Amino acid sequence: MKQFVCRVATIENLTPNVYRIVLALPESIEFQAGQYIQVVMGERDKRPFSIASCPSKTSELELHIGATSDNPYAMEVLQKMRDTGEITIEAPLGEAWLRSDSERPIILIAGGTGFSYTWSILQAHLRSASKRPVTLYWGGRKPEDLYLDKQLQELSAHHENMHYRPVVEQAPESWHGAQGLVHHAVMAEQTDLNEADIYVAGRFEMVRVIRDAFHAQGLPLSQLYGDALAFI
Repeated sequence: MKQFVCRVATIENLTPNVYRIVLALPESIEFQAGQYIQVVMGERDKRPFSIASCPSKTSELELHIGATSDNPYAMEVLQKMRDTGEITIEAPLGEAWLRSDSERPIILIAGGTGFSYTWSILQAHLRSASKRPVTLYWGGRKPEDLYLDKQLQELSAHHENMHYRPVVEQAPESWHGAQGLVHHAVMAEQTDLNEADIYVAGRFEMVRVIRDAFHAQGLPLSQLYGDALAFI
């Protein structure tokens, strides 16, 4: 892990409240799929965000940040990026990266912008020579919250080993995915959780529920990955 002062190269909307951020690093770094950065707001104020980029030796990092006026944790970071055009980060961090040496099927579970964590892992897996099946479950309140839905449908159509299951709480009649909570969809469709490696990102409450419910269904905790697990 090193500290960098990064130029903010891109800030663009993915939804009205979700932003794609591209940070230009002063030097190239290497990271693993599923790692994160910390934005340094102060000596004792460091705020983690998942890296959405596909891992490689790179001089740019992509983030997906959900920021609303009632969420100062993220909004203050976004405002500082806009005001100064730069940000100090620590990178790379995290232990919940893709275990590419495993032969078990992969299940990715994302809530909201937790998708950025699973997006990095998914891209890395699809670009590898591995034929392990990978299923992505992405949950949101409404279809519009799943900002890369069309791209994920196209990826799934082009990769035999990839399956994409969008899940929303409020679904129109024309909705092509599941309705309800994302972990309920996983439990309804995946009967052999103990045979998979599962990667999860989202609100701490969601991760806690998934940990407890999946473990009760036989999933060894050693096969469940997510940096939030260290804090709950």
